[in-house]
Amino acid sequence: MPMRPRIAVIMDENTSVDGTRYDMTKHYFAAIHKAGGLPFGIPYFMDMVESVVSEFDGFLSTGGRFAFPDEWFIAGQTSHAPESERLDVEIAIMRGFLERGKPILGICNGMQILAGINGCRLSPNIRALGSHVMEHDKRGHMHPVSVKPNTALACILGVHEITVNTFHREGVVEPSDRVVVGATAPDGIIEAIELPSQPFAIGVQWHQELFTGNDHPGNKLFDAFVQAAGMSR
Repeated sequence: MPMRPRIAVIMDENTSVDGTRYDMTKHYFAAIHKAGGLPFGIPYFMDMVESVVSEFDGFLSTGGRFAFPDEWFIAGQTSHAPESERLDVEIAIMRGFLERGKPILGICNGMQILAGINGCRLSPNIRALGSHVMEHDKRGHMHPVSVKPNTALACILGVHEITVNTFHREGVVEPSDRVVVGATAPDGIIEAIELPSQPFAIGVQWHQELFTGNDHPGNKLFDAFVQAAGMSR
């Protein structure tokens, strides 16, 4: 029996308090496991990066809230989030997976990091972009997203629109020529990106892991991610 794909899952932390604990939902691990993968939590130690990149088949970049480099933001704006030692470790892991062509799935904060290291620009407060931008930082709120035709995301999901959750303040507002926008909200906010140069590198702004126990079309994203990880060996 072939070994199931091993997925590195970067841990989140309690940055809203004092950053002394790894603290995250179990849903990430359940989603990977349900899709056929073996999830492993990764702490923030730089001397582990090479082993993680070499030994794991896929990388799941999870949600979180911490400061990004100033140059990732549009002119005149900077992060309002707390600092975290997660940033440097996560960037190193993500770059390592990209260099080796191994699959990456970014969720919320993970999508933003994937965007930032690939030349995109973000806003720390998307509501400030204009009155047309709806409230995205609202737990329990749902809204539709339009999936762009002829994208990897569209191929995976097999639908043109899905309804997703939304709780984020920051967002990608200026995509670079290295990424393709995979989905947008009704107000135009970017909800998914992908790297066409990679076998599998997709980021979504919503928290798909929270739909793991439901019959939701977006769950196909985890299935495709784990399948791609199995093929990356």
